[in-house]
Amino acid sequence: MKTLALLFALTATAFAAKPNIVILYADDLGLGDLGCFNADSKIPTPNLDKLAAEGMRFTDAHSSSGICTPSRYAMLTGRHHWREFHGIDGGFDKPFIKPERLTLPEMLRESGYATACIGKWHLGWDWDSIRKPGSPPKSKSHADFDWTKPFRGGPLDHGFDRYFGDNVINFPPYAWIEDDRFPAAPDIDFTKTPKATKEGAWECRPGPGRSDWDFYMVLPTLTEKGVEYIRSRKGNDQPFFLYFPLPSPHAPIVPNDKFDGTSEAGAYGDFVVQTDDSCGQLLNALREAGLYENTIVIFSADNGAERYAYPRDEKHGHWSTHPLRGLKRDIYEGGHRVPTIIKWPGLTKPGKECAALISQIDFMATLASSLGFALPENAAEDSHDLMPLLKGEKESVRTTHIHNTNPNGYAIRHGKWTLIDAKTGYVSGVDKEWEKRHGYEPDDNSPVELYDMEQDIGQKNNVAAGNPEIVKEMQELLAKIKADGHSAPRLAKDQ
Repeated sequence: MKTLALLFALTATAFAAKPNIVILYADDLGLGDLGCFNADSKIPTPNLDKLAAEGMRFTDAHSSSGICTPSRYAMLTGRHHWREFHGIDGGFDKPFIKPERLTLPEMLRESGYATACIGKWHLGWDWDSIRKPGSPPKSKSHADFDWTKPFRGGPLDHGFDRYFGDNVINFPPYAWIEDDRFPAAPDIDFTKTPKATKEGAWECRPGPGRSDWDFYMVLPTLTEKGVEYIRSRKGNDQPFFLYFPLPSPHAPIVPNDKFDGTSEAGAYGDFVVQTDDSCGQLLNALREAGLYENTIVIFSADNGAERYAYPRDEKHGHWSTHPLRGLKRDIYEGGHRVPTIIKWPGLTKPGKECAALISQIDFMATLASSLGFALPENAAEDSHDLMPLLKGEKESVRTTHIHNTNPNGYAIRHGKWTLIDAKTGYVSGVDKEWEKRHGYEPDDNSPVELYDMEQDIGQKNNVAAGNPEIVKEMQELLAKIKADGHSAPRLAKDQ
């Protein structure tokens, strides 16, 4: 009995030594939307501003892509998405993460963590496993699925113990998923939405859903579930990892009525305020449960703001990706340089600003380093260990990063230079009035674009023509990293 009691005591001590981990992941949020990154923002974000004051704020942090699914894949695997795919989960696609690939939650679960994902998954499921025999193979009608059956390929098959969410707010099926099944089955096929959105288009694809579904209740419900999960961890010695991918401020822009007019940037701004409030509720739940001082909190976003940012800038004088050029999908900086905050108790200094180049892909190697987890060679191939940055021991750990939204154009950052290895960095299209308003010259028709990021963060002055040797060097480096299959320092041949 004494041996068993000692074993329990040692296990509890080992658990207590490991901090909890919470990742708050916003959807389509620009660098210039938060007050802690933009003093001129017209959107109040007190909760995230407070988190930044308590942790480290990164001003040169990037997602792998300018769109949803690839960025999530890259963050959860420590690997550039473009080594595998480029597009997004259209709502009924197969899983994007292969079964054999080690993920961040799998690594943490192997390290003794309880793991939960609450929110937007958007990485595919095995929908064919619940398709009724004889139904058309590509049909998305609610009548062609057996919604009572469990289905595979989602969060539970990639390292999470628990899942609650609706997969994607603007893609079917419009119904809650709990773990690997639907608590209430879709009973209609949506062809239009029942209420008006407060800004922009609904952007909701037709398909199966619940007849009582309310898009305005998605964010509040997820927040409530997140708070419940955190409260359930009180008094539990096992460390936990909560991945909370928010559905906001992605379209449809549906802030609850109590947030109307809380910003000076229209309904989108009000939705960002509600997003900040949601994060605040989760952070307060950690404090009230006595868990905050032993919890690593990481906040970031999957990509820049949607194209509604152009009319918002004109109408309200608020540029969501300030001081950058580009929006969601673009390979200009505004498409993938995202607000990122890390609060790591006992490690990060309060209110510290870090200007070093980092990527969300680096979260996996960083957490592995902190836990003493030996990553295999076929995992986290592009992830860099940020611990020297967080400890203040180094000013930089990453010199290169590659950005991509589709196969037709890559952008590579190396040192102070960014090469747009395409005729333009726009993917969503150009707004010439915005360019004129912000002092951009007409396109010079150059086959590539080169920018000095130390002198030109807004990417206004293409200097490719005057620096052909740098363009060539950057193109060769891009080709090498793509061909190597990895960029993580631990996998370098000279290590």
